[in-house]
Amino acid sequence: MQCLVMNFGHTGRAWNAWKLTKYLKSKGLNQRFFNASKSARASDYELSPLLEITGLNRKPSSLEDFELLYTLTKEKCLSKKLPKNVNSRGVFVCNELDLSEVEVYGFDYDYTLACYKPCLHDLLYNLGRDMLIKKLKYPDAIAKLEYIPGFAVRGLHYDIEKGLLLKLDSFLQIQLGSVYRGLTKVPDQEVLKCYKNRILPIAYVEGQSKNHQVILTFIAANKMFPLIALFSFKPNIKAKMVQLADLFSVPEMCLLCNVAEYFEKNHIDYHPEIMFYDIKSAVQACHPIMHQIVMKDAEAYIEKNENLPKYFEKLLQSGKKLFLVTNSPYSFVNRGMTLLAGNNWREYFDVIIVQARKPKFFTDESRPIRLYDERNDSHVWDRVTRLEKGQIYYEGTVKQLQDLTGWRGHCVLYFGDHPYSDLADVTLEHGWRTGAIISELTHEINTLNNQEFKMSANWLQMLTQLIEENQDNELEPAKLCLQKWMQERDKLRNDTKTVFNEQFGSVFRTYHNPTYFSRRLFRFADIYMSDITNLLNYSISHTFYPRRGVMPHEYISYFM
Repeated sequence: MQCLVMNFGHTGRAWNAWKLTKYLKSKGLNQRFFNASKSARASDYELSPLLEITGLNRKPSSLEDFELLYTLTKEKCLSKKLPKNVNSRGVFVCNELDLSEVEVYGFDYDYTLACYKPCLHDLLYNLGRDMLIKKLKYPDAIAKLEYIPGFAVRGLHYDIEKGLLLKLDSFLQIQLGSVYRGLTKVPDQEVLKCYKNRILPIAYVEGQSKNHQVILTFIAANKMFPLIALFSFKPNIKAKMVQLADLFSVPEMCLLCNVAEYFEKNHIDYHPEIMFYDIKSAVQACHPIMHQIVMKDAEAYIEKNENLPKYFEKLLQSGKKLFLVTNSPYSFVNRGMTLLAGNNWREYFDVIIVQARKPKFFTDESRPIRLYDERNDSHVWDRVTRLEKGQIYYEGTVKQLQDLTGWRGHCVLYFGDHPYSDLADVTLEHGWRTGAIISELTHEINTLNNQEFKMSANWLQMLTQLIEENQDNELEPAKLCLQKWMQERDKLRNDTKTVFNEQFGSVFRTYHNPTYFSRRLFRFADIYMSDITNLLNYSISHTFYPRRGVMPHEYISYFM
């Protein structure tokens, strides 16, 4: 039996000899490529790291060789078993979490307990647009600019200096093809000319480092004044980028791009930073109006979740303590929670704090917690010395919450939808365990589970491997094939991006790296899921174990 043995790297084992023989005979290539004994088996041959054709003990050299290599790789890809579907109702683990150690469960409200229907984005957009016209005297013509569902995803950055909306990966690298001025995609060459580099300096994205501020604070506190000159040479760098990391920012991004597009098309001069803060303040000023509208018809805007009371009851039956800390006002929270958990929803919680002004709630130390008088819709000025079940509290700080309850460290698990304002400080400064509610997971996982997407992703991986193992070949046939393969790879990368979102792709991934949003999510959240009630599928003593990933320097895993 004649045989051809090829290596597909970590994508699989060598084909059986008889299958290869059958294929090559159909191409009339068997005599040219190998001359092995009839008793030879594919398992007798070691896999080659460069996808060599071993019959003649040489690498591919002709155009026909490389085309065959491509064809066999493609056939191998088609024979691969597709990965199993991911459970969109699952809980995904970044850091090991033993629920048996958790005694206290805390929750944010918006997009954590209460998830909103898409029409809320239309409402916020329309209110913000009208506010721009009436209060800030923007052109009346922008009243015709409608909300575009699905234009933006959260986690994008807006460059307030250059007026560009873009997507960064975890290395602060711009994802080319996902940079927009208004609604118009900016060509890659223009982006590179604008930034001089594809990778942005951290100070440009995040501003002056916290370490520099800590050093100056330490010097001042210890009256080491001669050192101030040494450490103050660095100017106070303000970040040029603003990340839009919560779901309320999605309609804000659309309004920003719509208005910028109108100004660009009509040759109206504007300052991107001024426009950004105008739109941001207009949308934020509309929140009280939005609250009133939602309260009048909560069913039209809030997704019902019959499992939410079941989850609360499960926690209480196990002796757990529950608390709520939200930035929303009590009347708004009360209307939504009544819809979601019934008229007696307050009985589920040991502590309820509204208008907390996060992230200041987690960072300030001197802001006193106040009692809210529900009957008079006012705030009591008496000193709060203990937190009582059934009462509503206002503002305060996490330090006071911990001091008055004794809830500290890893026995507290807090859930929120915003990786920074909800989760960062409580895990970094206070040692709480954290869970993120990321509603976009449902769409992302449904896309991942699509069979066509799985096949495209498999082929993209194998085609990349093929390119990687042949890229150093200086032969002209290799160069011609590599050029074609690279073009196909570019198209595949774009296709697997746009299935998530036409403009910006996945919330969690650029072409191959995690997004900036993902990096922060994985750092600040121990677990994350699409809905808080996904936890009903697990016991109160369940331990969540992170998947053991393979590092770049480690051996290749067939399970990755």
